[in-house]
Amino acid sequence: MTKEKVLYEKRGRIAIITINRPEAMNAVDAEVWEGIGTALEDYAEDSNLWCAIITGAGDRAFCAGADLKAVAKGESIFPEGGEKWGFAGIAQHYINKPIIAAVNGFALGGGTEIALACDLIVASEKAAFGLPEVKRGIIAGAGGLLRLPRQLPLKVAMELILTGKSMSPQEASEWGLVNRVVPHEQLLEKAIELADEIIVNAPVAVSVSKDIVYRGLDVPLDHPSRAWEINQEYTSRVMESQDSKEGPRAFAEKRKPEWAGR
Repeated sequence: MTKEKVLYEKRGRIAIITINRPEAMNAVDAEVWEGIGTALEDYAEDSNLWCAIITGAGDRAFCAGADLKAVAKGESIFPEGGEKWGFAGIAQHYINKPIIAAVNGFALGGGTEIALACDLIVASEKAAFGLPEVKRGIIAGAGGLLRLPRQLPLKVAMELILTGKSMSPQEASEWGLVNRVVPHEQLLEKAIELADEIIVNAPVAVSVSKDIVYRGLDVPLDHPSRAWEINQEYTSRVMESQDSKEGPRAFAEKRKPEWAGR
């Protein structure tokens, strides 16, 4: 029996997606690509899930990127129909709910691109980030060249991109690329703690806040502008929600809100 290359677990309102190929540094082949993409689809559609965590199995690697050994054998890493999701089922797969990368080791090349596609990053002290593709005569074409300069100062990002060198989790944290650096053995625990801080909030407000941030990112704030139109459009959705009424009511009654998620 072939083991599952992607594990998908639901813990209360948290979805945990684990790349389960530690013997291959959690490299992405067609099964991993499809497994992550399918898990994210389920997460998006399940109204009981309010936050997701993506991590890797084992102690060495979060994800080593594309499975170059499979490619060398002539195997395709593109699952049928999975191209729409982008690399690893996530690079171009927008989900309007929070996703946390729990980076448990090396996240080089495609591994860094997966982490960059997430909203938050919790990194083990054993983690490493980088886009070494130029060292191999290729480029970080799965979003790394687009996302890294948006998440780091341009000169810092360009040094990583043009030299192909890696960045420690401590340095990544200093530049704001990583939210938290934690002891390796506490990684998943700390990622879940961060998820718990998110899911106490109204899920509609959280998802719409994410939408506004990403859809308005890099759009000029001149008034009137498309950015303010986006802001108003999505704000109206929140104010029409049941949760927008429950929040003030719970505050006035001095109790915890009971979010309906709608």
